[in-house]
Amino acid sequence: MASSLTSADPRARLLALAEGRGISLSQLSALIGRNASYLQQFVRKGSPRKLEETDRRTLARFFGVAEGELGAPEEISSIPEGKAPRVGWVAVPRLALGASAGPGALADDEQPVGAFGFTADWLRRQGLEPAMLSAIAVAGDSMEPTLRDGDEILVDRTPRPPRDGIHVVMVEGALLVKRLDMGRPGTIGLISDNDAYSRVDLPMAEVRVIGRVVWKAGRL
Repeated sequence: MASSLTSADPRARLLALAEGRGISLSQLSALIGRNASYLQQFVRKGSPRKLEETDRRTLARFFGVAEGELGAPEEISSIPEGKAPRVGWVAVPRLALGASAGPGALADDEQPVGAFGFTADWLRRQGLEPAMLSAIAVAGDSMEPTLRDGDEILVDRTPRPPRDGIHVVMVEGALLVKRLDMGRPGTIGLISDNDAYSRVDLPMAEVRVIGRVVWKAGRL
């Protein structure tokens, strides 16, 4: 570690947290929607000088620490002074592939590029099993305004009969995020929330339902 980094420095704290969790700075950069070298430059070169509030909050929640440890003013730290860091957080892998809300994205890569942190208690109250969850990015505009290009979605892959609602599906090797209509026997209706896109009805055998979308995150 560079000699300019001290234990009180949020850059040093972030690096220590990453090393302790066995996750790279490039993976953490992907977690907050930045380019791969963003946090490497923050830690090694001090640029940017401090983390933006939304980035800092996401990282603090992922590691289960106070925002103050990553450079937030004391008054907005998520853990009161003297309290232990929060425990009981679950890391949900963020996959490199995307679910297209447009023409379709090929599903040829399922390697994690980071993770999102959720509290085990929240997942339990939602009836979600951590091992069946993954996060992916939305690409395209066909699900606007519900889902926008670049939004991150949490997908529950628990096997269950298809039902109405927003799901990630695979059609001819491409991943799509669509609203399903199961009202016609033997057919799955793929509906876009954006009126510029037409409904598509396909035989059930031609559609593989990957999972149900249960949460989303996106920049304002």
